[in-house]
Amino acid sequence: MSALVISGLVALSTNALRGQAIIRDTDDGIKYARGQNVVPVFEGWVANPDGTFSLVFGYWNRNWEEQLAIPIGPDNHFEPGPADQGQPTFFGPRRGKSLFEIVVPKDFGKKEIVWTLVSRGRTEKAYGALVPQEVLTRRMVLAGGSLNAAAAAGNDDNGDEGDPNKPPVITLDPVSGATVATPATVTATLTDDALVTGRGRNRGLKVNWVTYRGPAAIGFSPDVDNVSNPIGGKVTTSAKFTAPGTYVVRATATDGGGLAVNKDVTVEVK
Repeated sequence: MSALVISGLVALSTNALRGQAIIRDTDDGIKYARGQNVVPVFEGWVANPDGTFSLVFGYWNRNWEEQLAIPIGPDNHFEPGPADQGQPTFFGPRRGKSLFEIVVPKDFGKKEIVWTLVSRGRTEKAYGALVPQEVLTRRMVLAGGSLNAAAAAGNDDNGDEGDPNKPPVITLDPVSGATVATPATVTATLTDDALVTGRGRNRGLKVNWVTYRGPAAIGFSPDVDNVSNPIGGKVTTSAKFTAPGTYVVRATATDGGGLAVNKDVTVEVK
């Protein structure tokens, strides 16, 4: 282990309003490779055009190297309502930001939805609620919270909300015939407007491959695909499985302006 102090607030959760600890990307100043737990994070909420609301969640794995599988059940569930609300069951190191959303009705009011994770003997909860301090814009979710100065100050009409750059579109082909002995090929098709924001250099169109659900880590080769054509194209990765079961492969497409979208495909492995 080596000492490392990281500054910056990564997520102000509703927990803070309950007198609980604010979730920061710091622990005790020590960098842990493994042995730590996973914390669910409520990122905030977005008002949808139809009057409903999207509660946005992610997680914080306190480990810098270790990945944890926490299946749906007593150790990974939502309440009230169905225990499975589309949350991950496989947690890569450190921060997984804005990974899934739960749409709640117009009359949700002061209700809340609670995500519970139990790992390493510790129980952690994230409270999803329509708290005014937690409001987000759709652009903030797409940009991973990275906005220009005007948008960050709340002037979205003149800031990133008015940016002509649109997020990429990604589709995944179905995957069949996957086994532990035989790697599967996963194919993604991307389209983009090839526009970038004025906030920095063109970072290029790319796809990141990760394990979103499953009993073990998937080995991707490559785990990042850079798309040579800025308006899109097809990319593939080889996915190697070490254990049978049901997996969800997630592809995250990020355009040259930093807008990102996720797409999942379920893979049954024998």
